[in-house]
Amino acid sequence: MKSFGQWLTSPWRRSALAALAGVLPVLAFPAPSLWWFAYVALVPWIALIRSAPTGKRALYDGWSGGFGFMVAMHHWLLPNLHVFTFVLAGLLGALWAPWGWLVRHFLAGVPSAGRIAAALAVLPAGWLMVELVRSWQGLGGPWGMIGSSQWQVEPALRLASVGGVWLLSFLVVAVNVAVAVLVVIRASRVPAVAGLVATATATSAVWMWSPRPDTDGRMRIAVVQPGVVAGPDNRFTREEQLTRELAGQDLDLIVWGESSVGYDLGRRPDLERRIAALSRETGTDILVNVDARRSDRPGIYKSSVLIGPNGYTGTRYDKMRLVPFGEYVPFRSVLGWATSVGEAAGEDRRRGTGQVVMDVGQGLRVGPMVCFESAFPDMSRNLADDGADVLIAQSATSTFQQSWAPEQHASLAALRAAETGRPMVHATLTGVSAVHGPDGERVGQWLGTSESASQVYDVPLSHGVTPYVRFGDWVVRAALLIMAAWCAVEGLRTLRFRRHAPRPPVQPARTVRGWPARHGH
Repeated sequence: MKSFGQWLTSPWRRSALAALAGVLPVLAFPAPSLWWFAYVALVPWIALIRSAPTGKRALYDGWSGGFGFMVAMHHWLLPNLHVFTFVLAGLLGALWAPWGWLVRHFLAGVPSAGRIAAALAVLPAGWLMVELVRSWQGLGGPWGMIGSSQWQVEPALRLASVGGVWLLSFLVVAVNVAVAVLVVIRASRVPAVAGLVATATATSAVWMWSPRPDTDGRMRIAVVQPGVVAGPDNRFTREEQLTRELAGQDLDLIVWGESSVGYDLGRRPDLERRIAALSRETGTDILVNVDARRSDRPGIYKSSVLIGPNGYTGTRYDKMRLVPFGEYVPFRSVLGWATSVGEAAGEDRRRGTGQVVMDVGQGLRVGPMVCFESAFPDMSRNLADDGADVLIAQSATSTFQQSWAPEQHASLAALRAAETGRPMVHATLTGVSAVHGPDGERVGQWLGTSESASQVYDVPLSHGVTPYVRFGDWVVRAALLIMAAWCAVEGLRTLRFRRHAPRPPVQPARTVRGWPARHGH
């Protein structure tokens, strides 16, 4: 029988195994939510890469694992994008190819203590470079950052207030590297244990030092979730019924989900009047979301619109970061064929030009985001810095109703709340709707994908400034410095090696007769 090592000599088998290893981290995210598994989920992938016979093979192992991770993380896109899901996963998976090369560079053979110490910094930093590049909205945004798997872990949320989800990703990968060394490289266990101890010590120190948000008051916010209802008219009617039930509950704000109004209110003033009547009945403003072609400018927009007792208050936010293929097709002249193989956007929606903080009365201000904008930590950080008391995400994941997507999306609210020290309301059409307090803790019950209901939440307020809001993405900048320092050291080492390498002896030139040529007279 062939040994396992011989079995792996087949490039296709290695690639398949790497892809399977790349799937494992997804189990740490909702819906499985095995958050503890994130700290060891990369170990099989790392072990496989370090055994690669060449650097080129390590590149392929990194690519294959990245492909498996992206397919598993976005498997719920398959019914809509079909085969194009695999094309996107192949393109984005290539981002992990250089990371695979780095893993082999540091961990192949029996690495020294110094090399392992360097690996504990460079490999997490390299992983962050992958997450940084794919966080660009044109590549799908930061959905599935490995640090996001820690959304329900209180100590991790505390760390997020210091360095954002980036710090969590860095720590998760660092622990995986140390565990991989402990398991696979027995001769290097001492530096691996030292790395784990150092990581735990530093993490504990940051956790103890990080300031806790002080709550100073509450805001009563109601979420209206109509559930799966066919057609914009029927949906509006259901939202109207649920909102009317909230009368007399002393509310500060009512929030409807993304695309809750399917018509431009300028073209349908009757709908605006109906929402204004609801505002008068309930005694509070209503934040709706209009998904329609605008009457005052060309194009389709998704807009958060605040309606008061007298109608439109004049405050609106137009969605800035659109979902690739779902709301626009990147490089449509090249990739427009995606509309023929899946449910990609037939027409590109228009983008807003800036974020907005809305005054909802009584000195309270809210910062709206739409759909997967809640995956971008910089957007919520900017809103908190601009004075928002509450972050709001209006979302709709009805297309992926029976998948892990609704829970994955709702979980992001915990991270955005913890990062900014501001509570966050995640209001959807069909679930999962959720509210999280300023330290990321869950407030009240989630509204699941099977529910059609309204829910009132007593949302705690906080007005402190977290280190993450104050200093921004300092972890990303530190990772960039780590990578730059490593490149500089490797460059100097290569230069020194070439300078001191022995020169090959110069052979004397020979004449056509085979005798050495004579120089001079």
